[in-house]
This record gives sequence, structure tokens and C-alpha cells, in this order.
Amino acid sequence: MLTLNPQSATPLVLQIVDGFRLAIQDGSLRPGSKAPSIRQFAHAHGVSVFTVVDAYDRLVAQGYFASRPHSGFFVKQRPVSNTEQPGHGPNFSFDSMWYLRRIFENRALRMKPGCGWLPGDWLFQDGLRRSLRGLAADDVDLGGYGEPKGYPPLRQLVRDLLAEQEIAVSSEQVLLTQGSSQAIDLVARRLVRPGDAVLVDDPGYPNLLFSLRFLGARLIGVPRTPTGYDLGALERLVAQHQPKVFFTQPRLQSPTGSVAQLAHLHRVMQLADKHDFLVVENDIYADLDPEPRPSLASLDQLNRVIYISSFSKTISPNIRVGYLAANPDLLEDLAQLKMISGLTSSEFSERLAHGALMDGRWRKHLKGLRERLAKAHEGAASRLLEIGFELFSEPKAGIFLWARHPAIPDAAELAYKAAEQDILLGPGHLFSPELQASPWLRFNVAFSDDPAIMSFLEQQCQAL
Repeated sequence: MLTLNPQSATPLVLQIVDGFRLAIQDGSLRPGSKAPSIRQFAHAHGVSVFTVVDAYDRLVAQGYFASRPHSGFFVKQRPVSNTEQPGHGPNFSFDSMWYLRRIFENRALRMKPGCGWLPGDWLFQDGLRRSLRGLAADDVDLGGYGEPKGYPPLRQLVRDLLAEQEIAVSSEQVLLTQGSSQAIDLVARRLVRPGDAVLVDDPGYPNLLFSLRFLGARLIGVPRTPTGYDLGALERLVAQHQPKVFFTQPRLQSPTGSVAQLAHLHRVMQLADKHDFLVVENDIYADLDPEPRPSLASLDQLNRVIYISSFSKTISPNIRVGYLAANPDLLEDLAQLKMISGLTSSEFSERLAHGALMDGRWRKHLKGLRERLAKAHEGAASRLLEIGFELFSEPKAGIFLWARHPAIPDAAELAYKAAEQDILLGPGHLFSPELQASPWLRFNVAFSDDPAIMSFLEQQCQAL
């Protein structure tokens, strides 16, 4: 049906998508006709099943295919173009959706070097269990919705933790959320309107990029460097686009693991003052950083900076407790938006988190976790270098390494092959504001110690 060229610079998944779109648009495939099954197409064209799954999923998202349970995929009427709506063109961010789906649906894959969480036995499970037993013994009242801004004792504890980072706030400037994802979503919906120019890290955080595209933002990627930002590019982009806000992750950034130098933080705030834009600092890996260092929020004291963090990475992702801190007026707006969109966050989860944080063994757990991650970084970096990978940086802290191999032009194809070997990889195009093909891969060092992972990578690189 289609002619694919494995030697083309265009990834196979895009060749399949474009081929079906053209066939539907020129009438070769009529509405209602059934597409070949995924396995049939993969076998007939000599491509990975996962490549075909990705292509068919994109065609469904773009309105060309309809998926019917137990029946397969069918051609739909040609969708009406809506490219005039910012962020809602035919290729609207489906790679981010692919990433979000796979990251949660493929937990069954045995090896997960591309995932974004820590192994369960690395988390503060014992402290969480003690907190849960304490709540049961106290016979906590589970009626009602709780405080709109969140459980007051936890907000007070966050205030104290921020004070240790030299960020001076009152507990009334702290809003508890269902993980950092809700905090990012609330801030984005409050600040961003369709067509707004928004600065983001490039590469950046897929969940954030997807959310901003959904809101119709014009994403302006600020290139990351091993020491922070490409300051020359940042200055040019600010002058050219006059952004409304900069969403950034200075410390132990996902996916690169890089840490922005103090001079870079100062320059960001100088540009924000000069060009009148806000800065949203996503600092969810602060507890994993063994070095005390300033943040954008500590430099700015929440004048232009909105600070976001979370306990999900170190206590447990399942309790979904995050927070944001901002100037009083903006914080009240965000609290109202939280109420409008979902009433309150879970006081039960917030009590659980509070109990774990008040546990006398919490700081010892953090110290041990940082040491364990440093050791994992050393091992993963060494193995990747041995098989010919180039590392973007070696942070020796946090969760991620960002790496590429000279023999791999497009990490997406490698990720599809890896999935067939029970391995979940994080290909670089998922972290691109423009969803561009990329040779880079994100490695979670806590999940990269299985010899089968490096053996697979070495075999694939040698075969290219």
C-alpha cells in the first residue's frame, strides 16, 4: 500500500503517517474502509510493530483514523483544517501524548531506563507507612473538602523548608496541589492565552510542553547548555519575541540533568525585569541536590518568580502532593482557579506527606538517596561512555543523564526496537518544543543498571 524508505532522513513513523494522509486526501482510501492490522502492516513493510502503533495512534489523534475496540482501525472523513488556531494544527503535540501514555501504560516493561520516577524501594516507604499508621491511630475525620489552599500544617512546613533555601514566604503564599503537574497546569492556565510567546527549556519537560501547546502558546525554545542556558540565544529570543513568561527548570533539569550557574540565574532575572516577563521555576528535584545553591526564587523573592516543587519524587508518586509559592495577589488567583477546576486537593494525602516529612528519619533518607543516586550516575555514565555514547553533562546528582551515540541519527527508531525487547527508552524528540527528530536519549540512572540494557544498546550501535 505504501512505499517506505528506511534510508530516508524522514523517520519511518512519519513516512507511514504522511502516506496514509495522502491516500485519504486523494481518495485512494475512502471513508469507512478498514486499514491493515498493525501486525499485517508491520510484516508487509518490514518495520517494527511499535512504529506502526505510533503511526496509527497519530492518525487517530489527527482525525484520519478511528479505532474500534476488537475491530481495528477505520478511515474517517478527511478532517477540516484548523491550523489557524494556534497550537491546534494537524500535528498537534501528539508525540507528547504518546510519551504520557507509554510512560504510564508500559510499566509492565521489565526495564525502564527512559522513565521519570524512582524505584519503589528507593522511596521513603517506611516513613509513609509510619505516617499512615499514625493517621489510623488518630482516627482522622475524613469528612468535608479540607482547606482550599491545602492542609495548614503542611503549608507551614513548606514555608519553613523554603526559608532554609532563603526564600522568605508566609504560609498564605503557599498553595498545595495534586503534584507539581497540577501546579504547572494552574499557572499555565492563569498566565497563558492562545498566541502568547512563551519561553521554555530546549530540550524540556514533555508534560509542560504538551500543556502549553494545548493552551495555544507559541513555544520558544531556549537552548540548554551543560552549565545552564545559551545566554546569547536567550537574549536574542527575548528581544525578538517579547515573551509573557519563561517556564524553566534550572536545577537537575529534565531531561539533561544540567544545573544553571549562579551567573545564568542572575541574567535570567535581569532580562525578566528589563522585558517585563514572569518566570516559573520548576524545582521538583531540589531535594535530590546534595549542594546548597541559590534558586531563581531566592534571588527574586517571588516578585516575578513563581516557585513550584513536589514531594512525589522522594516520598511517593502515588500521594501526588506538590506545591507552588507566589506573590500574594497571584497566589489568591491561583487558589481560586484551583477551587474552580477541582475544589480542594486531598487533605488525606497532604496529612500523609506531612507525617512522613515530620518523621525523624526523613533527612537521613534524603542523604542516603542522594548518595545512592551519585553512585548510580557514576555507573551509568561509565557504561554509556564505554559503548561510545557522548554525555551532555555529568551532574552526578538527580535522576537523569542525557546522551547520544554518533551512529544513531534518530533515537525514536531505537526506542521502538527497545520496546520489543522489553525496554522503555526516552527518545529525544519527545523533549523538543518543536517535536524535532533527535539523536539524544534520556536515561534514568536508577533504572539503567541492568546489563541487558547496555548490551542491547551496544548491539544496536554496532549494527548501524
